[in-house]
Amino acid sequence: MGFDDKGKEGAAPDAPETHHEGSGDERGTALSRHMSEGSIPAPTEDEEEDVERKIDLGPQCTLKEQLEKDKDDESLRRWKEQLLGSVDINAVGESLEPEVKILSLAIKAAGREDIVLPIPESGNPEGLWFTLKEGSRYSLMFTFQVSHNIVSGLKYTNTVWKTGLKVDSTKEMIGTFSPQAEPYTHEMPEETTPSGLFARGTYSARSKFVDDDNKLYLEINYTFDIKKDWL
Repeated sequence: MGFDDKGKEGAAPDAPETHHEGSGDERGTALSRHMSEGSIPAPTEDEEEDVERKIDLGPQCTLKEQLEKDKDDESLRRWKEQLLGSVDINAVGESLEPEVKILSLAIKAAGREDIVLPIPESGNPEGLWFTLKEGSRYSLMFTFQVSHNIVSGLKYTNTVWKTGLKVDSTKEMIGTFSPQAEPYTHEMPEETTPSGLFARGTYSARSKFVDDDNKLYLEINYTFDIKKDWL
C-alpha cells in the first residue's frame, strides 16, 4: 500500500568494522489505477527489474558452518553470537534454506482499533480486503516468523493500480533476521491516503516479500477501497 515516502525496525545488529558487506534501504513511490475490480495487471519491466538483478552472495551455509567460519576472528565471532541470540543451533543448524512465514498485516491509524488482516492459505484474499478513509494517516505493520536459517535482506515491495494505471510503487528493506520461536514485527513509516473525488474508488495491488537471493516468501494480490470514511 504506500502513498508517500517510506523507515523500519527490528533488523539484525550492524556487523563489526572488519565485516564488509553492502546494505541499504530501497524505496520508491508513485500512485496508481485499477483495470477492473479484482484484476491484477501483469508485472511491468520496472517491477521485474529486481528479480533479474540477482546478487551473487556465494554458497549458502548452515548456522553451524556460519559459526565455524572465521572462528579465530573474535570480533566476527561476537557479532555472529549477537545476531543469533538464543537460537538452538542443534535444532535448526543443519538447514541451508531459511523459511519466512508472513503471519498477518495490520493497518494502524490513530484513534482507531488496528485492522488486522490474516493471510489466507491461498495467499490471495477474496473480494475487497479492506477500506481506507481518504486523507487519513496510517501505517502498515507486518508480523512474521523466521525458521531454519538466517534470512538476509528481507524486503517488502508493493505496487498499486487504479483503472489500469500504476499509481504507487513501494520498496522497503526490512532487514536480516535469525531464526527464533517468537514472531518478529516491522512497522512501516506513516503514510497519508490521497483525497478527493478522483482518489476514491477501488484499487488493486500486489505485495511481495523476498530476500537477497530473490527467494519469494509471499505474494499477495488483493483489492481495496478508498472512501470518504472508514467502514
